[in-house]
Amino acid sequence: MTATETTPTAQDSVRRALRMPGGDGPDLAALDPRATPVGPKDKKAAAAAMAALGERLDARQEALFAEAAGGGSRAVLLVLQGMDTSGKGGVISHVAGLMNPQGLALASFKKPTPEELAHDFLWRIRRWVPAPGLIGVFDRSHYEDVLVVRVNGLVPEKEWWARYGAIRDFEAELAGSGVTVVKAMLHISPQKQQERLLARLDDPAKRWKYNPGDLDVRARWDDYRAAYADALRETDTDATPWFVVPADRKWYRNWAVAALLAETLDQLAPQYPAPDYDVVAERARVENSVIS
Repeated sequence: MTATETTPTAQDSVRRALRMPGGDGPDLAALDPRATPVGPKDKKAAAAAMAALGERLDARQEALFAEAAGGGSRAVLLVLQGMDTSGKGGVISHVAGLMNPQGLALASFKKPTPEELAHDFLWRIRRWVPAPGLIGVFDRSHYEDVLVVRVNGLVPEKEWWARYGAIRDFEAELAGSGVTVVKAMLHISPQKQQERLLARLDDPAKRWKYNPGDLDVRARWDDYRAAYADALRETDTDATPWFVVPADRKWYRNWAVAALLAETLDQLAPQYPAPDYDVVAERARVENSVIS
């Protein structure tokens, strides 16, 4: 079996296992951030699995890029959301790092600039939607405008609540235009966050990552958890589903997001375009070409 082939029994197994629970939405307090519901059960097995996923992702990414060069319109967008230290940067390093950077479009969304605030909240997001053939990765996203904005009371409730509908419409528009959206909520425990914050302070090489303001956000943990639960429930659709990725174990988090992407690309099955020239004739021309 080649790196890009999958068995029928394995198809979409990770997507099924990590799909956000239905009903009234996820009870994040009841979901174990250390769970390993599918896939490798230890760090060593995850490392071996990541190597195989790297081959699979690389092959599918190249086919997607080539498909667009032949006139295709499809792209993939990975949306990463999670509390501080949940590992958005780690996922980008370990998962996006498995693929060719020429086929990636990375965007990180921080506090809006005055120019961005002068527009609709989706204005800055639309500018970074991946072009055909690319795999886009959002480090934070439009969801900040129903998370941070809500918890900090930056706009009235009526306004941020209406944004759920705007997000659903926007993502439906993306799906309709050929952009497959993969939304991953990196689910970390407050205990693991504390451990990682302390690790940043204890390591001189990581202190630049620490922000004293992180503790202000941490103090609102329950508020953020409620905001995440509502956002996931209100914007989870069959076309643009949410996946809740256990993030306390870095090795599992990275494997899970890589597997979600691989399964998504397998499902898309991008195709290399047929050449618009006579292959036999061109081969003969190359063989007969002489450089003196």
